[in-house]
This record gives sequence, structure tokens and C-alpha cells, in this order.
Amino acid sequence: MTETPGTPTRTSMNPPAAQEISAEEPRPPAALWEPDPDAVQAATISAFMRDVEQRYGVPLANYRDLWRWSVDRLPDFWSAVWTFFAVAPGEAPSPVLAADALPGAEWFPGVQLNFVDRVFAGRRADEVALIAVTEAGVEAGEAGEAGGPDSARTPADAEERLTWSELEQRVAATADLLRDLGVGPGDRVVGFLPNGTAAVVAFLAAASIGAIWSCCGPDYAAPAAANRLAQLEPKVLVCADGYHFNGRRHDRRAEAVRLAGLLPTVSAVVHVRHLGLPAHEFPVPSVDWRSAADPAPGPLRVEPVPFDHPLWVLYSSGTTGVPKAIVHGHGGVVLDGLKTLGLHLDLTDRDRLFWYTTTNWMMWNFTVQALLSGASLLLYDGSPARPHVDRLWELAAEHRVTVLGTSPGYLAACERDDSRRLAEAYDLSALRLLGATGSPVPAASSAWIHGQFGGRVPLVSVSGGTDVVTALAGWAPNLPIRPGEISAPALGVALDSFDADGKPVRGDVGELVVTRPMPTMPLYFWNDPDGTKYHEAYFDTYDGIWRHGDWVTVTERGSIVIHGRSDATLNRHGVRLGSADIYDVVERVPGVLDSLVVGIDRPDGAYWMPLFVVVDGELDDGLRAAIAERLRREASPRHVPDAIVAVPGIPRTRTGKKIEVPVKRILLGAEPGRVVSRDAVDDPVLLDAFLAIARKAAGA
Repeated sequence: MTETPGTPTRTSMNPPAAQEISAEEPRPPAALWEPDPDAVQAATISAFMRDVEQRYGVPLANYRDLWRWSVDRLPDFWSAVWTFFAVAPGEAPSPVLAADALPGAEWFPGVQLNFVDRVFAGRRADEVALIAVTEAGVEAGEAGEAGGPDSARTPADAEERLTWSELEQRVAATADLLRDLGVGPGDRVVGFLPNGTAAVVAFLAAASIGAIWSCCGPDYAAPAAANRLAQLEPKVLVCADGYHFNGRRHDRRAEAVRLAGLLPTVSAVVHVRHLGLPAHEFPVPSVDWRSAADPAPGPLRVEPVPFDHPLWVLYSSGTTGVPKAIVHGHGGVVLDGLKTLGLHLDLTDRDRLFWYTTTNWMMWNFTVQALLSGASLLLYDGSPARPHVDRLWELAAEHRVTVLGTSPGYLAACERDDSRRLAEAYDLSALRLLGATGSPVPAASSAWIHGQFGGRVPLVSVSGGTDVVTALAGWAPNLPIRPGEISAPALGVALDSFDADGKPVRGDVGELVVTRPMPTMPLYFWNDPDGTKYHEAYFDTYDGIWRHGDWVTVTERGSIVIHGRSDATLNRHGVRLGSADIYDVVERVPGVLDSLVVGIDRPDGAYWMPLFVVVDGELDDGLRAAIAERLRREASPRHVPDAIVAVPGIPRTRTGKKIEVPVKRILLGAEPGRVVSRDAVDDPVLLDAFLAIARKAAGA
């Protein structure tokens, strides 16, 4: 989902004019995919609508009617979700929303539950719950980081399967281990783990006790992980020996030891042999994960906790300071997970979900929520493009995935390597839905997927973020899909678009806002006792209204167009432009692999808008002309940059977001270390190219 930093930079509130988003006034795009009436009738959302009509006596002709009812009558909607999905026996408790305020909403006061209870409720013991696959291995000694006397060969595509019964037993055993290590309700258990069964089991075990979970991937350097995890003063660290990526086994045992030393409150470490390597010596007592891998002597014990008891902590990107620790609660995550995955994605216990992610990204948390609906998960530790760009499709075919999630960037890479028809190269007959998030989905990618599958598999674009760990806008089985648009606001999300005066706008560009509470809005930020940081992050611009930090257009049809971050807006000749609209065009030019655009206000009052590109080969005058012409034709003359500059790569956060604002500040003369933590960047060396450009421009 579209990520947003925890604290948006306050900006001028003049959005880009709608007529400047494209070269001419666009006509509404024709639907690329229309729902099949029979499939709509059989969808869970239709059963839910019938239930609402009967229970509340409200006629609902379509999704738009249901959405309007869901935001106008929030308590009734969330009560209906509770009852429909049988969160607990009987009717939903009352009151649902004791304090209807932003910030400060209070949901289901006095109610107790636990995320883990819902995960295992009514599951078929022998059905598969988790499949974990690792990338094909190499000899560790060939891989640099992973060499050493303890190295061993990783089997190609090592696979682990757990049934629901085995998963529950594994969680029970791990919970008992954590209790033995002194963990109780409210304590923090943190992970340094790749995407695999250990991360899921450790999270569920901690949650079952009422402990609070947080995790970083082992690709993080120890100081970067400590910047996040140390804030929580954790009691136990669960860490892996390494991870797989791009044909290499990355031995991270030394970094795990270093991390343990940077977490002074940790009293014990649990070591996971993900690569099969023995642990190094830790500064505190350690136990081997295998001691928790055997079936527990007794049943899983789950502690009931209040509805708003913290479940997990996620983090802002950290590109503007120490990452902010964002706390979400058990009840909100359970309710929203059932709603989003059950009603929007129509996920049931007949599905297998595979969303390519790492434990660093909120999509890992979103994926684990799918267990609430009984769906099985395919977890993958490795590169999406190794040994070839079709790797995710190959895995989806092999494991009979029904819902596949990826990024627009991955789809664009597959389109560029369009050497085969996916549906002919792989048996994707089980696949019924394709999701993409992380950035806006270009219209061209929608058309390419439509052509690949002949319209059988819809490509769904969703947008939300770490802040709410869910979708703010997305799709449902009874909605059409138009290229370049997100179909509708999500149910229960009072999404709107505001102008500078806080008035709703339609068909024009404004700030994405949410005007009423959501159960998955953060409970609070960690170490923010008076709520000041939380208020500054979302409520400083419009009093009592959540400002998300994206430029959007809400169309007259109710669909959503995302134009990019409002704190990275471009101001060209007095007109504001969205960077996403430039990327959509530029990254479809043959020879362009990636791009980043910023706008620089120079001291002399001039405005400089350079476009940085990563190219396949050489950036010559012909390619520059092709880029400029495509932008002029498909966007507008104002979208044509002042300069097109080749760079070796585009720096991103570890969740894949282009770091436009820090690059802009570097080009204005700031030292990289003062505007962005290098630990927050996927490849910090890439910042050096922009620093060199800035120094050259300054004559240094």
C-alpha cells in the first residue's frame, strides 16, 4: 500500500490544478474490467449487503450505497462487521464507538478479545496454513557475506509447510518459551527476521500472551534496527542467522549480536537457524529456536486483552529523523482485517494469498491478517526476479496461489521483459485476483495485465499506509476497474479530498483526508505521552481531520486518482504537479528503468525541475528527446523537465518509496546525513551521486 511517513512535512496548500495533470481535459476512462454478475452474487460482500439490508432495513443497490451507509453510520457498520464475521458469539457488544472524535476515538470500551483467538477459530486441523519458500541457494563461500567455517549449502527453494494444527502447536510451544523467558502482557518481543514461518509464529506467540510485537528484516544494519526497536525497551529478541536474496545467503549473525548489544533491556535472545548456521555468542543468554519447534505439551493458551490493547508497532520511514513508532491495537486490526480481506478481496479459507513483501513493510502485517479469514499464506524469502523476472508468477503457479500481490515496479519490469505470455508459460488457472500497491499503478500496466489474462484476472490497485495498516482506497468484487484509477474508498473509510480552505473538491486535485475515525488509526505513537507528535503528524493542517499527505482526485464517479506525496509536490510556472504523473509516463519510455523528479527553488527566484533517470545503456540526446516528447504528449508541456540526468540508481526507503524530499534538500546544499539517515535508505551509496551533482552545481 502507498506508504506515508509518520509526520508529513507541512507544505503550501495549493494543489496541482486538475487540467495540469494531463495534456488535455480527460474523458472518463472506459472500464477495463467489469464484474461478472454471477461472481458478484456469490461474493462475500453481497452476502454482507443482504445481511445489512435485513438487519437495518436499509436498501443497498450497489457498492456506493454500502460505502455511504458505512461512513454515515459508523457504529452500525462496524457492529455489522463484528456480527457477520462472528468475532465472538452473539450480537456485537455496545457501545461500538464511545468517543466519535479525531483524534481520540474510543472503540468497543470494555470489550476483551485477542487477535490469535480469531486466527485459529474454526480451522480444519489438517489443511495447510503456511508455506514458506526460500530462494534457490548457492554455496555460501561464493557469496561474500555468507562465507565462513560454519557455512553450509542451502537446498534450492527450501520449503516448509505447516498445517493449522502444526501452526497452533508451534505457536503454543513458542508462547511457553516466551513465558519461561519472563514475557507477560504488555512486554515487548522484537524480531530481526526474514519473511518465513518463524516470524509468523513468533508474532502469534507474543500476541497470544498479550505481549507487543515489532520486527525489522535482517537486511537492516544493527544501528538502523536499534533506532526502531530500542524505543520499545524490549524484553526478548528473536533473530535469524541471515536471509536469502539475489542468489546469495546473507550471514547476519554478527549483526544480530551487535543488535542485541544495542538493546539494553533485552534479557534473552532466541536464535533462528534460517540458514542452518549456529549462533555466535550473544551478550545475554540465548536459546535455539528449535527448542520451541516441537509440539507443545498442552493446548495454546490465549490471554484476553482489551480491544485497544497494543498488538504491534510499525515505523515511519525514518527519512526525516528517528522513525516514529506507530502502535495499533488487537481489536482494530481484527475488525479491519476481516472487513478488508473478507469483503474487499473476498478472501476465504479456500484461498491462498501470496503478497511479495519483507518483514520491514506493513504489507507483511497486512498479509498475516489474512489468517483471520482462514486463507493459507505463501511466504517467500528471496528476490522477486531471481533467477528470472517471472519468479513470482512461477511461485504462484507452483503453489496454486489464488490472490497474488506485488508492486507496480515489478509489473513494469515484467512488461519490459515481455518475452512470453504468462498464462501460457505458467499454470495460473487458480489465480483469480492480482493486487498492486506501494505506488500508483500506471494505466499501461493495467492494460498489459488485461492483455496477458484476457480480462479473466482483475488487477486491483490499493492505497493506504503504515499509519493505518490497511487500505484507504481499493476495490471490491462489485466494482469496475478503470486504468489509472483506484475503484473507490474502502468501506468504513470517510475518505475525501480537501482544498486549502478545508472544503471538499471533486474532479480537481486536493489533499487526501479522512473525516471520521477508523479502528486501525494508531492508538498512539510510542514515547509520545501527550500526543503532540501524533497530532502534528495528521491533524495540524485541518482541525479534527486526518490529513494523509497525498494529492488525490476524487472523481464524480467516486473513484480515486493518486498524484503523489503532497510534501514532494512540484511547482512549475506557478502550477503544482504530481511526481507520480511524471513517473507514469517516463518509466514507460523504452530504455528507462527508473526515475526521480524534484523541484528546486533557487536563491535567485528561479525554479529548476531536473529529472533523474536510470537507463539501460547510455543516456544520449535521442533518449532525452524521446522522454521530453512523451511527457509533452501524454502529460503536458509543464511536465517536461529542465534537465534529464543519468544516475546509477534511485534511492528508496527500505519499503520501496522514492526519497524525493531528502534528494531535493541534498541538491539544495544539505549534507546527506543531516536530511536522511543512511540506515533508512535501501542503498545509501546512491545518495553520493546527488551530492556530487549538488557540489558541481555549487562549483565545489
